[in-house]
Amino acid sequence: MAKLSKFEIESYQAKGYVVPNHKIPDQMLERLRQALEETIKSNPDVRPEQLASIHTSKAGPSDTKGHSTFLEVALDAGLVDLVSGVLGPNIIMWGAQLFCKPGKDGMEVPMHQDGQYWPIRPLATCTMWLALDTADRNNGCLEVIPGSHKKEIHYQHKTEERGDLVLNQSVNDPRIHSLDSVFIELEAGQLSLHDVFLVHGSRPNRSGRRRAGFVVRYMPTSSVLCRDMNIPFAGYPVNWSTKPLWLVSGKDVSGKNDLAIGHPQTPTSVARSLGGR
Repeated sequence: MAKLSKFEIESYQAKGYVVPNHKIPDQMLERLRQALEETIKSNPDVRPEQLASIHTSKAGPSDTKGHSTFLEVALDAGLVDLVSGVLGPNIIMWGAQLFCKPGKDGMEVPMHQDGQYWPIRPLATCTMWLALDTADRNNGCLEVIPGSHKKEIHYQHKTEERGDLVLNQSVNDPRIHSLDSVFIELEAGQLSLHDVFLVHGSRPNRSGRRRAGFVVRYMPTSSVLCRDMNIPFAGYPVNWSTKPLWLVSGKDVSGKNDLAIGHPQTPTSVARSLGGR
């Protein structure tokens, strides 16, 4: 199984992100690319940068029609083992998304913190960003402010109702404006991990090359998804009340996460179906 090294764990803790020395198998990458193409075709009315909950089947008129391959990869034991290096042994996978920026007109993701619009308390999540194409600064790779996760500060945000933005929340805080950002450039098949408090975003894609990323969200089970919490609208609909959770490792430490909602199985059978990790 893949594991983060001590150096990688310390880098994540210090900077808020890490690019592990790991690359997914070519066969998995090709399956994800095929699923991407099929998902885009299945959702003609949704911008490819805003394909949320792509690991689940379509449950309503505002939901994306997903693909089973994304769920299979999100539950992959090797990837979960990587995440366990920073979250510990008790993990829930709670979300997956595609950020696919077409060449020439790929939309901007403004600099932001994810916790602005996630109803998780205590707020904790590790995001895995998996490159399906080469991602560099020319086609809008991930851009982060190292160390901005420290002290778990909730920076001031503002709402921007612009049609060329993937999200409508952007950092508007003088404490951030003086800090330098770095680009996370990845080859196809590489991935990065980043903390929920890390300030990050990505610039528009004005190149002639597509830039697609598959994103999976994992949280420690000491946190709880609060389904009835009132949170800001992020710019695209998410039905938190019916969002399914997957216990991918260990146990639900909080004892408060509803693992049955959104599943045909019981919580016990969901955990068992993942191999009793």
